Amino acid sequence: MTRKLCVLVAVLALMVITVGTASAQDAKAVLQAASRAMGAPKTVQITGTGWNAAVGQSFSPEADWPRFEVTRYTRTIDYDAKSSREELTRRQGNNPPRGGGGTPLQGEQQQVAIVSGNYAWNMQDGKAVPQPGQYLAGIPIPEFRQLDLLLTPHGFLRAAMAANNPTAISLTLPASPGAITQNGKATLVSFTAMGKYRVVGTFNDQNLLEMVHTWIPNPVYGDMLYELRYTNYKDFGGVKFPTMLHIHQGDPRLSAAHNSMEITLTNVQPNVSVAAIAVPEEVRRATAPPVRAESQKLADGIWLIAGGTHNSVAVDFQDFVTVIEAPLNEERSLAVLAEVGRLIPNKPIRYVVNTHHHFDHTGGLRTYLAQGATIVTHHENRDYLDRVLFSPAPRTLQPDRFSAYYPYFSGGRRPLPIETVNQKYVISDGARTLDLYPVQGLNHNPFMLVAYFPKEKILVNADLYTPPAQGAPAPAPNANMRSLNQNIQRLKLDVAQHVPIHGQPGPASQFVQIMGRGTN
Repeated sequence: MTRKLCVLVAVLALMVITVGTASAQDAKAVLQAASRAMGAPKTVQITGTGWNAAVGQSFSPEADWPRFEVTRYTRTIDYDAKSSREELTRRQGNNPPRGGGGTPLQGEQQQVAIVSGNYAWNMQDGKAVPQPGQYLAGIPIPEFRQLDLLLTPHGFLRAAMAANNPTAISLTLPASPGAITQNGKATLVSFTAMGKYRVVGTFNDQNLLEMVHTWIPNPVYGDMLYELRYTNYKDFGGVKFPTMLHIHQGDPRLSAAHNSMEITLTNVQPNVSVAAIAVPEEVRRATAPPVRAESQKLADGIWLIAGGTHNSVAVDFQDFVTVIEAPLNEERSLAVLAEVGRLIPNKPIRYVVNTHHHFDHTGGLRTYLAQGATIVTHHENRDYLDRVLFSPAPRTLQPDRFSAYYPYFSGGRRPLPIETVNQKYVISDGARTLDLYPVQGLNHNPFMLVAYFPKEKILVNADLYTPPAQGAPAPAPNANMRSLNQNIQRLKLDVAQHVPIHGQPGPASQFVQIMGRGTN
């Protein structure tokens, strides 16, 4: 779908163009009519093919989420048990190998995602992998999967019928290409799910559910739109089910990136026999890992702050501090800030360096801005940060310091304190120097920065090269590593140590050996 069309349809979905209103009692009547039209299966198994995408990992700020071809998709739902098992096989296919999130996939990848009640886990090589953490560093994964189950066509009907005081509004939408309903007639039913999520369903004049949307907490978008579109209904043994599923995650009003999955169903089996899903004991015992900020001295006045999946680097200058990378979310940033304050007390953080715009590398930036820091990023990322990350859009589900305490939005918008990098950017106090360079020729992200300390000969990179752990085999050279190597040579950088945003530091000699082996 084009961005213009998506914006139009999204705006129509979110607008309330009222031609007649109905009471909460009428909402029940709407749902009962829909239940008669669609049926009320207790279980369902759907099968199809299509594509899914890596949300938050677009090639550039103006690109959609990178896609993968889904060659096999099966989902089995037991509504009474509040359980779902989603299995798919995906590959790179003909999709451009650009962006993050595992792009490009090598061969085929199997994914199995399961939720049962308050527990979520994946299956990998036949073993259960607990998922007690957060989806996109925002909503807890078990909660997200239960919400997703609730947003399925018949899951919505069940939840809305059980909700207290659902409301209904009848409306007429302007006729336009891509309209949700054929003749513009629609009825919206809304209710609060799981005590916090406002869920809205759009029914056409045949009482079929054509769209469901809600909002989930996300560090980058705030209250992020999560929208599912259901079209091409067919009858399967007395139950009507859509054969086209299309999902949006993002906000097309702010960014072109929002299409996250599309599946064309080839088979739907309602009321299929479903074996009860037993929650593995290791899943029951699993808890979300604590947020830890563990520092490691790299050189005089330079520390790696690790302790999780993503690192930051703290740099002590004469009168101020610079932090390289603010990943994930505010919780992570607060932990890093506390460790920086312990390591380098009584100095303000003047700069926070952002390597690129991907969700997991920008989600904590708002916290630094609330502290008064200036963001340094690639010049092509400025508009994205201003338009998306620092949009005054609501953050009711997960307020952060920037939205709650920082008076940036009071009295009208003011220019963001952002410095941009074109060819080179230098942060220095006369004794220590930090150079920032754009990386050329990347398929991962075209607007990526690396950080280089010329005196200490330390190079900091995100997503391009992670030195192997002690005792682990060295990785084979890939496109990102080759691009990094080419840029090191182009910039004539004398590197002694590689410091990654993921993983542990390693000597440059190891990187040289790996790259040399790849050319033999």
